[in-house]
Amino acid sequence: MAKVKLTQVRSTIERPENQKRTIKALGLGKINRSVEVELNDAIAGMIRKVNHLIQVEEI
Repeated sequence: MAKVKLTQVRSTIERPENQKRTIKALGLGKINRSVEVELNDAIAGMIRKVNHLIQVEEI
């Protein structure tokens, strides 16, 4: 599986609760925080759900 680097670039203030929980599940929560994760179907679905709040880079 490929790895991707996720960086939160926008705030979750005034966002729906399910988007806030998705950001937390990805290991983010503060602006400019980054995590590296293995890309699988579950992670890809989470990324699509909050793609307007994060930046995705392939590693």
